[in-house]
Amino acid sequence: MARLIRCGTLLITIFAGNWLVAQNSAPLLAPTPPMGWNSWDSYGLTITEDQFKANVAWFDKHLKQYGWQYVVIDEGWYLQHPENAGTKGADQGYTLDKNGRYLPAPNRYPSSFGNAGLKPIGDYVHSLGLKFGIHIIRGIPKEAVEKNLAIAGSSFHAAEAANTADLCRWNPDNYGLKENAAGQAYYDSLARLYASWGLDFVKVDCISQPYDVDEIHMMSTALKKSGRPIVLSLSPGPTSIEKADDVRKYAQMWRISDDFWDIWKKPEGDTSAFPQSLMWQFAKLAQWAPHVEAGHWPDADMLPLGYLGPKPGWGEPRHSRLTEDEARTLVTLWSIARSPLVLGANLTQMDAFTESLLTNPEVIAADQDSSGNKPVIQTDSTVVWIAKGSAGRRYVAVFNPGDGEQAVSYGWKELGLSGAGYKVRDLWLRKDLGAAAALKVSLAPHASALFSIE
Repeated sequence: MARLIRCGTLLITIFAGNWLVAQNSAPLLAPTPPMGWNSWDSYGLTITEDQFKANVAWFDKHLKQYGWQYVVIDEGWYLQHPENAGTKGADQGYTLDKNGRYLPAPNRYPSSFGNAGLKPIGDYVHSLGLKFGIHIIRGIPKEAVEKNLAIAGSSFHAAEAANTADLCRWNPDNYGLKENAAGQAYYDSLARLYASWGLDFVKVDCISQPYDVDEIHMMSTALKKSGRPIVLSLSPGPTSIEKADDVRKYAQMWRISDDFWDIWKKPEGDTSAFPQSLMWQFAKLAQWAPHVEAGHWPDADMLPLGYLGPKPGWGEPRHSRLTEDEARTLVTLWSIARSPLVLGANLTQMDAFTESLLTNPEVIAADQDSSGNKPVIQTDSTVVWIAKGSAGRRYVAVFNPGDGEQAVSYGWKELGLSGAGYKVRDLWLRKDLGAAAALKVSLAPHASALFSIE
């Protein structure tokens, strides 16, 4: 829960015990890692208005009370025939307005008829006290350029904005934008449209790897001019660590890896970036740990937990292939590293175990209200992260990445902690373990534990 206090010309935000100050009465966007749900892992390109609302209704009833906020329609909401996307030359039924901007496919989003766009869905989401987002591919639709459509609110036309030599390597729908006044005008027109729909979150794809500095800057500028606070999320990764200073200025979230899926470890010798495995994310999150700050979050990607179907973005419909220990390790790692928590499960087919991972307030607090998060032990058999919590509390996360049971024992000073002894609480068990002179825990293969100590 956030409280706002005005002090002269400053607006001071108190969020989860932290004071965040924004100049000129502009609240800080994403003061803590965004928590939400995204349709891609379960529906791919295909989600409909009814399916989205069914998931949102479950989200509202079961997750909102724990701080989950964002619900996001991922790629393809403008396709009337998304089933044709994998067939070269097949009609996908792109839906555009007269100014070359994608509109929701009316056969899949019936409330969008007329000029409503996605506003009726945004209104529904907001009526529940939630925040609404969508996915887009960077650039301008090819059809808009072929017809040289006028760019709304400007004297420019699509052909002046498009860089026809620039195509996304895995999605040919759009041309990239030139870094010129016409290109900025097109992104400005998108941002105004999205603001009118009530968007709170825009995930821009095919922009972070390789790092498209011009389009990132233009989109960030457009959203800031839109008159509505809209979180900017960049995808896919890995975002280059050399771009850390730049990306922190222009985005609230950016992917640190290629798409992460329900894989613990890839076969020996498989160094491909896609799909990303959970084992690989340990190193990625450690690399980005020094760059975590309020309002700007390295993103380890969605949580492929629970049932992934009926049309997952990768693979066949299935329950997540991660074991219960691996699933708990996933949530523990994301939380201690302060990654955004964005669930990919089909919420209408939620199982009790997965729900328990998402509704533990003590684990969520580690993600939402901690600082100084960093790994202090990184070996083939043991990984240990620590972080500072509120009121003198500290967090300690312990992981066994190996394939055999592991007995972990470290003195507190070995972890960089000055106390001779601490009171320990197991956050997953929600159980006080008493005072301890050292960290000692036995972990099954691929398992983890998360403690608070005082």
